[in-house]
Amino acid sequence: VALYHLETKLSSFSTMATIPSHNLLTKNYHSSPSFKTTSSSEPSFIHLPEKRSRVAAKASLSRTNEASLSAVISRLERERQGLTDGGGEQWRTAEDFRRRDKKTEEERTLRDTWRKIQGEDDWAGLTDPMDPVLRSELIRYGEMAQACYDAFDFDPSSRYCGSSRFSRHEFFDSLGMKGSGYEVARYLYATSNINLPNFFSKSRWSKVWSKNANWMGYVAVSDDEAATRHRLGRRDIAIAWRGTVTRLEWIADLKDYLKPVYRNNLRCPDPAVKVESGFLDLYTDKDTSCKFSRFSAREQVLAEVKRLVERYGDDEDEEMSITVTGHSLGGALAILSAYDVAEMGLNRSRSGKVIPVTVLTYGGPRVGNVRFKERLKELGVKVMRVVNVHDVVPKSPGLFLNERAPHAVMKIAEGLPWCYCHVGEELALDHQNSPFLKSSVDPSNAHNLEALLHLLDGYHGKGERFVLSSGRDPALVNKASDFLKEHFMVPPFWRQDANKGMVRNSEGRWIQAERLRSEDHHSPDIHHHLSQLRLLPS
Repeated sequence: VALYHLETKLSSFSTMATIPSHNLLTKNYHSSPSFKTTSSSEPSFIHLPEKRSRVAAKASLSRTNEASLSAVISRLERERQGLTDGGGEQWRTAEDFRRRDKKTEEERTLRDTWRKIQGEDDWAGLTDPMDPVLRSELIRYGEMAQACYDAFDFDPSSRYCGSSRFSRHEFFDSLGMKGSGYEVARYLYATSNINLPNFFSKSRWSKVWSKNANWMGYVAVSDDEAATRHRLGRRDIAIAWRGTVTRLEWIADLKDYLKPVYRNNLRCPDPAVKVESGFLDLYTDKDTSCKFSRFSAREQVLAEVKRLVERYGDDEDEEMSITVTGHSLGGALAILSAYDVAEMGLNRSRSGKVIPVTVLTYGGPRVGNVRFKERLKELGVKVMRVVNVHDVVPKSPGLFLNERAPHAVMKIAEGLPWCYCHVGEELALDHQNSPFLKSSVDPSNAHNLEALLHLLDGYHGKGERFVLSSGRDPALVNKASDFLKEHFMVPPFWRQDANKGMVRNSEGRWIQAERLRSEDHHSPDIHHHLSQLRLLPS
C-alpha cells in the first residue's frame, strides 16, 4: 500500500525521469527478506517475494532536465527518512543495503590492515588507484577536523564567541556523530595574545567567557565498545586541531620566518630544526592569568597523551595508535604536535612498546625547514597531506624557496629563515574534476574542508572518472560556502544555529544559555603529568 501511495505521488509530477531500482523503496522487515533484481543492462527493479508484498515495484518515467531529476531524488530521500508503515518498520532503498554491505566489508579490512592505512609503508600503492579503506579513513578523520568548525562559536554577538558550543561529554552526540566510537577526553585551548588577529575570534561584549583564550580542538580516545574495537582493530588516540574555515587573512599575519624549536623549549637534539615562528608561538605560549590558557596548548596535549598512553598503552590484548588531524592552520599544529609527542617519547608505553604516530592534514601550509622534515622521518612520524591543487595555503609559506626549488639552490639557501619544505606524502585533488562544483576562482572555496572531503569521496586515482563512492551528501559542501552548482538548489552557507543560541528561560524570556561546564576546564592531574615530563617545577 505504501509503495502504491509513493508511486501515486511520483506520478503527480508533470515531467518525470527514469529512476533505477536503487531509488525505489523496499521494506526492511525484522527478518531480512530475500529478494532478487533483474539482470539486465537496463535500470533494474526489485522483485519482492509474493508472501511479503503483492505490489510490483515498477515505474516508467520520462526523461527530464537535471533540476527536475534532482528534485525527484531529493523528495524521495526526504520521504524515505521519515516513512514508516505504521508498525514502526523502517523503509530503505536497495542502495542502502549495498552501502551497508560495503561498509561491513571495509571495516573488516580496516581491522586487519590498519597499520598500512596509518602509513606503515608510506601509503605505497594505496593512492593510485585509491584504496577504499584509506579513502574511508581519510574522510573519517577529516570529519573529526570538521567537527572543530561545526562546534566552534564564530559569532561576535555571542558572549561565548571563541569557545566550543558543546560540552566535551556531549560533543559527538551534539554534532550528529553518535556512532563515532570516540569519547572526548580533553578540550584544548590557546592564548589569543599572539599576533594572529585574523585567526582568533572574540566577542564584542565586555562580559565574556574569556578575554584571552580560544578553543583550539580536542583529544579523543576510542571507547570500550566491542563494535568499536572490532572495527578499528586497536585503541586510537585522536587529536583534532581547529583551523580556519573561510578567512585566509591569517596567512598575511605570519611572520614568515623560521625559528629553531629549542628557543621555545621544545626538546630537540638538533639546533638546525626550525619551524615557522607564528605556529611555534601559538603552540607554546600561555597566559597564566587565564584559567583556560594558563597552560599552553603544548602542555595540554602532551599531558593528555601521556595520561592516555599510561592508561591503555600496556594492555596486552590491544594495540594502540596516535592519529593527529587538522585543517589549514590546524594542519600545521597537527604536524608540530605529532613531532613533539614523538620527540618527547610519549609514543612509548612503560613496557617499551612503540605506538605509531600518524598525521592526516587537509589544506595545511608548510611548517618547517628541510631538517625538520628529516627529523620527523627519523622519529617515524607518518604524514599524509590532502590538498586541492588550486588552494593557496599549501603553497605558503616559502613561496619561492621550498621543496620544488632545485636541490643546488636549496642547499645554498638552507640556512636562510625563509627556506621551507613540505613533509610526508601528498594526495593532490582538483575541484575542477567534480561535476558538482563550480569552476570557482574564490580562494576560500578551494580551501574549504567540506569540499576536500567531497573530492576524496569521488577520487579513484589519477585520470579516473569522478564518481562518489560512499554516498556522502554533496550538500555538505555548501555548509559554509557557495561552491555547489546552482542547479542542485542547495542554498549557500546554509548551516545556522537555531535562534543564534538564544533559549527561553523559566520566565519566558530569551537569553543566551549558560554553556561552559567544569568538566571542560583543565583536569587537576595536569600538574602531575607536566611535572613528570619536567615541563613544570615538581
